[in-house]
Amino acid sequence: MYIVRAEADQVEKIVDMSVRAFETDVNVGGVKGECPPSFDSIEWHEQMAREGHLYQAMIGKDLVGAAIVFPDEKKNSVYIGRIFIDSVYHRKGYGVRLMECIEKNYPFAAEFILDTPSWNKRTYDFYKKLGYRIIKVEEGFVFYQKRNHANEFRNEQ
Repeated sequence: MYIVRAEADQVEKIVDMSVRAFETDVNVGGVKGECPPSFDSIEWHEQMAREGHLYQAMIGKDLVGAAIVFPDEKKNSVYIGRIFIDSVYHRKGYGVRLMECIEKNYPFAAEFILDTPSWNKRTYDFYKKLGYRIIKVEEGFVFYQKRNHANEFRNEQ
């Protein structure tokens, strides 16, 4: 798997994939219709692509998922706003591979942070397996962090 910045002609496919992926949340405790903001908005995803935050996850020439990522080089951190894998590819390890690609794409990062709804039980073990730890639970969300101690030290010099 590899990630590249989303191409404009892929946005509609990415949005269709987002809808399929997030609609499966009802299988893990989510409420029908309670999905991330703008998960089904072509305009919002186009804006994320224009701003350089939308990445498409590829296996060969096949689009299998996407991520919305906000790097902050001044703080040496990356906020992972959203990841999703097309529901037809769920439970095949692609989510893990997508997270690994994101982390490798930002070698400067001393930390990666993200949040997920507290009802989404499938994400607890997923992020724990990837080395993320819960840093707080607040207003229905669980906030995670993964530190890259090698970059913490390097960035202090």
